[in-house]
Amino acid sequence: MVRAVGAIVGSRAGRTVTGSVGVVGAALAAGLVAERRAIRRRRETPDVAPAARLGPIGGRPGTVIAADGVPLFVEETGPPDAALTILFVHGFCVRSDCWVLQQQALSDLGRMVFFDQRAHGRSGPSEAGRCTIDVLADDLYRVLRERVPSGPVLLVGHSMGGMSVLGLADAHPELFGDRILGVALVSTSASELARAALGVPALLTGAVRRVLPGVAVGMRHASGALERLRGRGGDMSWEITRRIGFGGTELAPSIVTFLEAMVSDTPVEVIGAFLPTLLDNDRLDAAGHLAAIPTVIVVGDQDVVTPIGHSRAIAEALPDAELVVVPGAGHAIMLERPDVVNAALRRLVVRVRAEFDLTRSAAQIQTQAQEATAAALDADDTAA
Repeated sequence: MVRAVGAIVGSRAGRTVTGSVGVVGAALAAGLVAERRAIRRRRETPDVAPAARLGPIGGRPGTVIAADGVPLFVEETGPPDAALTILFVHGFCVRSDCWVLQQQALSDLGRMVFFDQRAHGRSGPSEAGRCTIDVLADDLYRVLRERVPSGPVLLVGHSMGGMSVLGLADAHPELFGDRILGVALVSTSASELARAALGVPALLTGAVRRVLPGVAVGMRHASGALERLRGRGGDMSWEITRRIGFGGTELAPSIVTFLEAMVSDTPVEVIGAFLPTLLDNDRLDAAGHLAAIPTVIVVGDQDVVTPIGHSRAIAEALPDAELVVVPGAGHAIMLERPDVVNAALRRLVVRVRAEFDLTRSAAQIQTQAQEATAAALDADDTAA
């Protein structure tokens, strides 16, 4: 091989080829340099206006233990006896802090509960075989049961968090319309994500499902090398986050940096462990359990992770749901267009309050329920 290359290089043809490759290589290198400079300029552009505080929620911290012993980090804000509790469920590769702009703008709506999904953020690590939507749904059930044992609840799920909500509806449909009085699904999918995210034709989805577990194992075994390739905090990592996470909205660089830091904090082996369940998820039938309660579906028309067609499919299964399509917005829409997401959540709360009696606090509701139960027991004793 060395002699062959040397012969080509030493000949006229070789010089021509080498020269052409050199020109192309130089052009490619120049393009990369130019692109890096453009990225650097975007990163270093001062925020036009002071960005809202980006960072931890800063609520009252706690822990819920999952069925398999994984500690789930939980924090709460707002009055514990509020008439309504809003429980937020974050998406893939981030943590509950992604909802910070909602917590700040909607704090007047009542109590809010946030938690980091297993293997994400401040929650504990998980066995790879337990990184499934079914397990995430059970984690959500335990957070709901332990942190919001009584009173009405509104669930808000983004991306994988929305899948967790639909998984909960699949496993515990009795909660929807009883405890859970409203749902918001933000940039999420109920099925066939492999076709949308990877462009996989319908005939090949079966093959992709068979291959994915092996890919996930490979990612976990090669995690060290892949971590180095990611370039945490670098210009290319920042730019990839901007292009995949957001749409065409003119963003403050600090917002992209905030998301990039959360994504980079998610280990490669965690990404590999969750990929199969995300791409093989099918919960469209479970969406029907939300039909009896107010539901809002929010999606950006430039979302490349869970494209608009997935939200439309859920909306078709829920004809009474409000579908909000945001022009120019991408996947991390709660950070990119918080004003639109916050307005949609306010409208949802108004609908829930209009359809259900939420004028009483959770403590009052619980007291009256206990009084009603006691009265029923007294009546039974009297009849006996």
